[in-house]
Amino acid sequence: MDPLSDLITLLRPSTAISKPITGRGHWGVRYAAHDAPGFTIILKGECWICLAGQEPLRLQEGAFLLLPATPEFTLSSNPDVACELRDPMHGPIRHGEQEGEADFESLGGSFRIESVNAPLLLALLPRMIHIPATEPRSARLGRVIELIAEECAGSEPGREMILQRMLEVLLVEALRWRGMAADDAQAGLLKGMRDPALARALGAMHADVRAGWTVAALAKVAGQSRSAFAARFGEVLGCGPIEYLARWRMALAKDALMRSAKTLDRIADEIGYESASAFSTAFRKRLGCPPGKFARISAVAESA
Repeated sequence: MDPLSDLITLLRPSTAISKPITGRGHWGVRYAAHDAPGFTIILKGECWICLAGQEPLRLQEGAFLLLPATPEFTLSSNPDVACELRDPMHGPIRHGEQEGEADFESLGGSFRIESVNAPLLLALLPRMIHIPATEPRSARLGRVIELIAEECAGSEPGREMILQRMLEVLLVEALRWRGMAADDAQAGLLKGMRDPALARALGAMHADVRAGWTVAALAKVAGQSRSAFAARFGEVLGCGPIEYLARWRMALAKDALMRSAKTLDRIADEIGYESASAFSTAFRKRLGCPPGKFARISAVAESA
């Protein structure tokens, strides 16, 4: 798989909540930060969203918004409206005047992702993805969200698997959009994948994580000099190529320790360490505990 598909596979999106959100007149609400990624598509009218520390953003009919990690934010009919603190709700939400036809309608939701690797993986993604109504992909995303809402409302066999697959489609569709000008300054995997030379190097690392990659070897794949490649990689990804590889190997290791009965020798071999001892040393150095203890703690957390 390509790096983006690898990342979404490890995020394992699941258990979606999808609900109608409507409003009329002047209204404003504020939500505290929470772990669940959020998404919405505007079906009628418009609203303003403002993430903590950023300027308000106008969302018009047909626009799609994805927050891979949901920070504190406000949602309002106008950026000047005072916002009331609210708790997230699972059911339909009506803002502003409770009587009369809504002048604002949207379909919003959230979902869970794998918590063990979430901080590392979310650091590779933009803080916010806004796809305007003028972008054809917003209509595609709207159809996916409608299917998610339909599945959330039912109780058919295989519901969780269907939701997981549709959430994966939603994430891929949103993340591969190439119009995120507002996020161009943010270092991360998506920015790296849009650089042809870095994309070749990233693809090579993900295709063969076991290989004994060096900066020189990756620079050759990228078709650049060693120094130019290392500088560009650090600027775009926010870390050096070997550090990126080490982080990705640890993400794969944590996933394997949580979800399989593989031996340490096998995990070490699959992610490019010469021995279980070398892998355990590297794991302890980065995670602060040996692999076995991590697996036990994760098993307890999963069953809680």
